Amino acid sequence: MTRENVMEMLIVLLTTIMLIVIGDAVNPGCECLMFTTTYGKEYGTFSSPDYPKPYHENINCLLYSFVSSRNEIVEITFKDFDLQKTHVECARGDFLKLYLHLEHAQVNELTPWSALLCGGLADVPRLLYSSGPGLVLEFHSDPRPSNSSGFLGHFRFVDRRMFQTDGQKVPGTTCDHQFVSRNHSLTAGHFFSPRYPSSYPTNIKCAYRFRGRLKERIRVVFEEVTLQKGDASCLHQADVIKVFDGRDQLSPVIEAVCNEAAGVEVLSTGAELRVEFSAGSQWPGQGFKASYQFQPADGSTSADPDRFGNHIEGISSHQTYLGPAVSATTSNCDLVVSSDSSKNGSLSSPGFPQPYPPSSYCQYDFQGRGKERVQVVFSHFNLYASSEKNPLCDSIDSLVAFVHISGRKEKIDAFCGTALPKPIMSNGPRLMLEFRGIYSSPYSTGFKATYSFTENFGIRAGRQLSDYPCAFEFDSNVTRNGSFHSPNHPGYYPRDTECHFFFHGGASEKVRLRFGYFDVEGVAPCEASTASDYVEFSNFMARDRKYPRQCGQQPAFDVESDRKFFRVTFRSNDRLDGTGFRASYQFLDKAGPLQGGPAHKSRAPRRPGFVGAPAAALIISVISMNICC
Repeated sequence: MTRENVMEMLIVLLTTIMLIVIGDAVNPGCECLMFTTTYGKEYGTFSSPDYPKPYHENINCLLYSFVSSRNEIVEITFKDFDLQKTHVECARGDFLKLYLHLEHAQVNELTPWSALLCGGLADVPRLLYSSGPGLVLEFHSDPRPSNSSGFLGHFRFVDRRMFQTDGQKVPGTTCDHQFVSRNHSLTAGHFFSPRYPSSYPTNIKCAYRFRGRLKERIRVVFEEVTLQKGDASCLHQADVIKVFDGRDQLSPVIEAVCNEAAGVEVLSTGAELRVEFSAGSQWPGQGFKASYQFQPADGSTSADPDRFGNHIEGISSHQTYLGPAVSATTSNCDLVVSSDSSKNGSLSSPGFPQPYPPSSYCQYDFQGRGKERVQVVFSHFNLYASSEKNPLCDSIDSLVAFVHISGRKEKIDAFCGTALPKPIMSNGPRLMLEFRGIYSSPYSTGFKATYSFTENFGIRAGRQLSDYPCAFEFDSNVTRNGSFHSPNHPGYYPRDTECHFFFHGGASEKVRLRFGYFDVEGVAPCEASTASDYVEFSNFMARDRKYPRQCGQQPAFDVESDRKFFRVTFRSNDRLDGTGFRASYQFLDKAGPLQGGPAHKSRAPRRPGFVGAPAAALIISVISMNICC
C-alpha cells in the first residue's frame, strides 16, 4: 500500500472536512495531518483514529497541525475527550501534548510544549487558543489496551486583532502599557494579559497604568480571569492581579484577584490607577480580559454605562430621606447614593415614620470608590405581612438586597415581616436595595437604616494595612489581648472576599486564639471540591499543612501558634454565605504559665478533621521527541 493510500484512509477515520497535507516527520513513526482551511465554514472537525470507537494502542506519534493566516489565531473546542489516564501528570501512558505558542506549525525535540492532557472531558480545558498562527496537537498511546474512545474537537480561525490591548506600550518593556485620557482619545477600551486568549508566559510581570484628567475616575472590570484552578489564598498564589489606587506600588491595594473570577469591578478614588499582573507559576492559565473607562467624578453614577439595576420611571412621589449624599433621578423614591458626596447617612421607607402607601416601589443605588464597601445597619423594620405562616418574602412587602457577582446582578438577601434584619455589606463598591411595598396597613411603618461607605469591612480591631485589600495587624507591643471578627459580623459576610489577620508577638511569645462563635458556609474538607468558604491558619505567610481549614457551624475551639508570627485568613466565594466568626486573642510567653491557669502546652483541639496533612509530592516528567510537521 502506498503512502498516499495510507493517508487517504486516515482522512476517513478522522472524519475531517478540510485540506490535509502530508508533512515529513523527523521521527519516522510520526504521521502529520495539516489543517489549513474550513472551506468557508465556521469550523472544521478533527478526532482521534476510529472515533467514537476505541483508538489503537501503540500510536507512537500522530500530529494534528493547524495553520491560520498571519492575522489569525487558532481556536480549538473539545466536544468529547476520553484518554486512558495512567499517570497523575499525564506524562506517561496515553496523552495529548499541546503546542500553543508557535509561529509556524512545526515542532521538534527542542520545541517547548504547553501542557499534557489525559483523562475525561472534565479533566481538560474545553477551549484552547494558540498565541500565533500555528498550533500542534501530538497524540500518543501506550502498549496497554484501552476501551477509551479518544477525542472529538472543532477548530476555527479567529481574528487576533480582537485581543489587542488599547493604549500605548511602554518602550523598553515586555508588556507594560499606559492609558491616558486626552481630548479626542478613547475614553473606554480593553486590555489583556500577554498572549490572551492563549496561556500567558511564566515568569512575567506587566503593569497597566491609567491616568485620567482632573476630577476623572477610572473604572476597570475584569470580565474574565483564568489563572489557576482552585481556591487558594492570593497570598500564596504565584499568579496574581493587584490593583493599586494610584500611580505606583506605594498606593493602597484595593483589589487582588487570583484563581478564577469574572465581573470583578474596581473604581479608583482619584485620577490614577495601576494594575499589576505577576505570573510565576509553572503552568500558566489563560489570563484575563478587562475593560476600562474614564468617568467624570460628578458625584453620581448616572454616567456609568451599565448602571446597577433598571431605571424606574415615575414609581412614587413620596418623600424618602437619605441625607446629603443623594441625587434624585426620576422621583424621590428612585435614588442614587454616591460616596463622592458623603460617606454616611440615613435612609427610610416612603413617609417614615408614618405607614408607607400601597404600591410603593423604591430603588436605592449605592456607589462607592476604591476599596469601599457599602454597609447598611437597620434600626427599625416593620413591613406588612399576611396571616400566612412563614410566607416567602417574594410574595409580600419586602426589602431586597442585590450586589454584582461574576458580572451579574444577584440577590443576596430579602427581608420581610417585623424581625430586624442583620447588617448588610456589599462584596464590592456597589449595592442596590429594592423596597416593594405591595400592600400596607395603618400599623406597617416601614423601615429606617443608616448606611456608610467603609474601607475597613466593618472591622475595627487591629491596625489596617494598606498593601492588601483587607488585612489587619495585631502587635503584642500595642496590646497583648483583644478580639477580632469576620467582615460585617454579626451580619452575613460579603461574598468574594479575602481578609487576613496577622499576629506579631515578641521573640519568646506565641498567640492563642479562641473562636467563641463560628459560622462559615461549607463542609469538610473546606476545599474547592466542596465549594466552601473557609478560615485558614498558618505559622507562615505560606500555607501551613499543620492546620486544616475550618468551615461550617462549629462549637467554640482554640488554636495556638508555634512561633511569634501567626496568620488567620478568611476567604468567601461567590455562592452562599454565613455570619462568620468572632474570636479573642492573647499573646503568651512560650515558657510561662497561661494567665489564670497552670502551665501547659495546648494545641488545636482534636476534633474530627482537625488533623494536619503533609503536602503532596509533585512529580513532573517531561517526554521529549525529535518530531516536526
